[in-house]
Amino acid sequence: MNYNHHNKLKKYHTFSLNVIARAVYSIYSVNELIMLCKNARLNKCSVLLLGEGSNVIFVNNFDGLVILNRITSLNITESSIEWYIHVGSGNNWHKLVKKLIKNGIYGLENMAFIPGSVGAAPIQNIGAYGMEFKDVCNYVDIINLINGKQYRLNSHECEFGYRDSVFKHKYRENFAIVSVGLKLKKLWKPILTYSNLTSLIFTHTKITAKTIFNFICKIRKSKLPDPYLVGNAGSFFKNPVISSKYASKINLLYPLCPKYPQINGDVKLSAGWLIEQCNLKGYQYGGAAIHNNHALVLINKNNATGKDVINLARYIKKKVIEKFDIKLEPEVRFIGKYGEINAKDAIS
Repeated sequence: MNYNHHNKLKKYHTFSLNVIARAVYSIYSVNELIMLCKNARLNKCSVLLLGEGSNVIFVNNFDGLVILNRITSLNITESSIEWYIHVGSGNNWHKLVKKLIKNGIYGLENMAFIPGSVGAAPIQNIGAYGMEFKDVCNYVDIINLINGKQYRLNSHECEFGYRDSVFKHKYRENFAIVSVGLKLKKLWKPILTYSNLTSLIFTHTKITAKTIFNFICKIRKSKLPDPYLVGNAGSFFKNPVISSKYASKINLLYPLCPKYPQINGDVKLSAGWLIEQCNLKGYQYGGAAIHNNHALVLINKNNATGKDVINLARYIKKKVIEKFDIKLEPEVRFIGKYGEINAKDAIS
């Protein structure tokens, strides 16, 4: 168990806010996690488990213990038709995707370059370019931080939805994800349903997983600012899902609005496009601003505070409602003084 001899959190989350915690520890095993949480309870101290901090906004200083998840185990087995990957929740998601492709294990390439840890993937049900985490999830291992009992939830029990899962609800408090199991078919087929990827059909005689991986990395790098250079939490808002009836109305008024039909008949819209139509690119509130190249990304432009981010997000939500009568919801997690707070309520 390593103790970090300071409690500054700036380098432990990608938005790089100047916030502090009562204490910061790194853990490398489940036993260390259990022991730290037990000690925190005895001292009546709040606990926050962080992976790479790529999807969090600290609204205030955190009056508690921040535990940095560094459980990086990785075990790969196989059957005649599938690969089974058991991976510790502290692993970096993109590095995992890259490593598997390098070893001839395909199926995650569409989710390349998504920031964050493996443990965050099931919580958010991360997704990109026609895929979601639920499509490859075999199971998720969690631990009860109060009694130390471990449980394995199959994919169905995770109750995955659009950027949602049971880990945001039933298992939100006093539980932690310690590992996940992925299942990937050996008979690989490219997923090219997303509009940007269809161009590969016309530009490549042979499409491989590496082709898709490189293409998506290039796109994401061109759109998203490097958090090491400009603090950001990636996509700030969820893409709104509306009824087909209202989508038809939007289509009449704004025929260029990107629309993605859903299986249940609803239609998903691009939150970034909606924000851009409100002429908000580059708009700044305090030290927080909307990125000039990607309206869905908020950035730490000049020593932003958590309140700057909330006020900016609230303004964006207001403008989109005024123009489209559509309510945007944050995708990021908001952390208050003693733990996670409801991000949707925070910007109401």
